Amino acid sequence: MSKRRKLNGEMSVSSGLAAEARAGEILKAAGEHDNPKLERLLKEYNFKDVHAVDVQNAEGTTPLHAAIASSANEPVSGDGCATVRLLLESGAIWNQLDKNDETPGCIAFRLGLPDLYEFMVDAGVRAEVLLNRLEGYERLEDDEEPEGESTDLAAEAGLDGISANEDEVPQLVDTAATATGGTTVQPRADVNSADYLSSDLVLTRDKLLDGEQNGVMMAWEADIMKRSVDCLLLKSGMKVLNIGAGMMIFDTFVQDHANKPEVHHIVEAHSDVLTNMESQGWDKKPGVTLHPGRWQDILPQLVAENKTFDAIYYDTFAESYSDFREFFTEYVLGLLEPDGKWSFFNGMGADRQISYDVYQKVVEMDLFEAGFDVEWHDIDIPELDAEWEGVKRKYWNVQKYRLPACRFMD
Repeated sequence: MSKRRKLNGEMSVSSGLAAEARAGEILKAAGEHDNPKLERLLKEYNFKDVHAVDVQNAEGTTPLHAAIASSANEPVSGDGCATVRLLLESGAIWNQLDKNDETPGCIAFRLGLPDLYEFMVDAGVRAEVLLNRLEGYERLEDDEEPEGESTDLAAEAGLDGISANEDEVPQLVDTAATATGGTTVQPRADVNSADYLSSDLVLTRDKLLDGEQNGVMMAWEADIMKRSVDCLLLKSGMKVLNIGAGMMIFDTFVQDHANKPEVHHIVEAHSDVLTNMESQGWDKKPGVTLHPGRWQDILPQLVAENKTFDAIYYDTFAESYSDFREFFTEYVLGLLEPDGKWSFFNGMGADRQISYDVYQKVVEMDLFEAGFDVEWHDIDIPELDAEWEGVKRKYWNVQKYRLPACRFMD
């Protein structure tokens, strides 16, 4: 009996070493851009808990990481592009993290490899669009497959084993391990709308935090808010709607603007923020109307009352991308004047550059489909390291903010 246990142990060690050797072969072929050998290995080798195309070594390096890192030694992207294309077509996960907390796209960005970086951005866009489509399929009331469509979209994008519900497409993107050993965009596990709205907020001179010390809003966003107000308030006497007050930075710039609006509606769901606003007299300001509650409950009432606005701004916390998409596809269409403009706090994917670039393209596609044009205005972001003291999560880590200005299509 003991001899058998020992034999099984030896077999287990031997099996582990064999798997490690196979993974090393795949990584070596990817790093050398030996595509014929790489393609053969991906077909021949099987691993217990991960697809061959997503194997990792002790440093967390995947074939995509290896293929991109070795491309830095090439005069042009060259063979690296072909290898990256092969890996992506084989189902490689676009935003797998290594031990340095870098995705393959992060490495391409850091090494200054624009062709490979765009490859990875486009792969991310395809994956996110497919996840959004999967979410739509999940909401179908019956189990019938739509005619002419394949519902195996996850496998098509290399996302086997990843479920697609609305909470998996967040406003602020983090990466987290999935059941397949890979990564996809995930919600911040400790932040959701219900928990946020029931938490006690902490307001200091320069930041608003929830009960878990997550940053809801911070003073460094002031320049973004000022530029957003300048972009929207193009004449005096306008009607303005703001969704999410936070520290009242946006709304203060609205009230102090040279083109002061005639009508200023503010929708705010958190009771602590509302109490703070009332203590400052916001509920008594001329032309200002406070709407306590979630925008999902308030905006249908405004639509039913035929309220319209020349400028709309959206800046909520702990809501998903599908919430945001519902906002502009269902409500902006009915609330915005034909010649009006609207904008939003563009913090989607801002924890890393590639996620930010991916979500810009995803948003552009969804806005276009909903009937909106969007112009982007770059704003330089100063060094923020000191700003994160006492904040649980650094939700901004890119150098430029892209301010969106949206209008109805001509």
